[in-house]
Amino acid sequence: MKPTDYNFRAKDSILGLQFLFVAFGALVLVPILTGLDPSVALFTAGIGTLVFQFVNRGAVPPIFLASSFAFIAPISYGVQTWGIAATMSGLVAAGLLYVVLSMLIRLKGDNFIHKLLPAVVVGPVIMSIGLILSPVAVNLAMGKTGDGSIVLVPFETAIVISMIALLVTVFFSLLGKGMFKLIPILAGIIIGYILALIYGIVDFTSVGQAAWFSIPNFTTPEFNWQAIIFILPIAIAPAIEHIGDMLAISNVTKEDYLKKPGLKNTLLGDGLATSVAALFGGPPNTTYSEVTGAVTITKAYNPAIMTWAAIFAIALAFVGKIGALLSTIPTPVMGGIMLLLFGIIATLGIATLIKANTDFTCPRNMIIVSMILVFSIGGMTFNFGGVPFSGIGLGAIVGILLNLILPQAVKE
Repeated sequence: MKPTDYNFRAKDSILGLQFLFVAFGALVLVPILTGLDPSVALFTAGIGTLVFQFVNRGAVPPIFLASSFAFIAPISYGVQTWGIAATMSGLVAAGLLYVVLSMLIRLKGDNFIHKLLPAVVVGPVIMSIGLILSPVAVNLAMGKTGDGSIVLVPFETAIVISMIALLVTVFFSLLGKGMFKLIPILAGIIIGYILALIYGIVDFTSVGQAAWFSIPNFTTPEFNWQAIIFILPIAIAPAIEHIGDMLAISNVTKEDYLKKPGLKNTLLGDGLATSVAALFGGPPNTTYSEVTGAVTITKAYNPAIMTWAAIFAIALAFVGKIGALLSTIPTPVMGGIMLLLFGIIATLGIATLIKANTDFTCPRNMIIVSMILVFSIGGMTFNFGGVPFSGIGLGAIVGILLNLILPQAVKE
């Protein structure tokens, strides 16, 4: 039996818990920022990972699926505009878009998705995600609500906590050794939280009132066309990111997962996991690079270890005290960490363009990138039948259309 073959053993349970620990900080960050229930996110991360493994049971990559950062802005807007239930219908549709893409790949081959969504489109879309979110990070870091309308923590206190949380996260990212290098977000949250305790801005009332065993606040989706059309185009960026994640885990394990089980199956598993998560009221799922990094260090290639991580995530979702404790994390702690995270997202978009050797002396490329950024970040809105198109979704649509319409540059 190869190290990458699925082999479910009780002795691997501790490794599974360790991988969940690596993913934990980023996993709960998305629901905390968007108004969703962290306990539901834990549950849906576990269920999503199991769904992914079932779909790819012929050759399971050792990956863990959890909350996607790409959807923070649209979920936040959707929850404020239409409510959680309506927003979930948009996220179900986003997962189904992955399924459609997987079917097209099955019919037309892997190159189809690269032609439809080249780096010149995907790069600026990823950049716009980080840049649009940056004001939210700044407001939270200064002790305000995400939109900056209400002051929650005095500026002098908030800025000290957020900057130290930021520095700790940076320190662990750059100087951490072994497993410590893989938990910079968790380290930033813990140190920031301790500092918040010292400043006396943490309220434990909800923890005392919470039961040890508690059913997460599951939410059933409610069909809403506006939410669906708003969120659907945003799924393009993480769908492409999925390819990079599959390449990364293939390089680590020396198994070509783009051939077996193939992108047509891994993208299908990711899409179904996202739709299933939304059926319970959880954020969309995506593969976690932190966990891939942990696999690299531990050489634990057995995919069944991720099954254990999923089981622990599901079990912890029903511990009410954990959900209540997560809700006590002050906004400056999360804001400090997000200053780095959202900047990194924007940088990954730039890296996508660089890796593809995008030629910016070509007017066609310059037009596509510039239009995506301006339409996404500038606040442009189009209304079709009373449904507004704006932000990342509008930028993605504009980029895809321009890439299909604009003629290729004539080589001299």
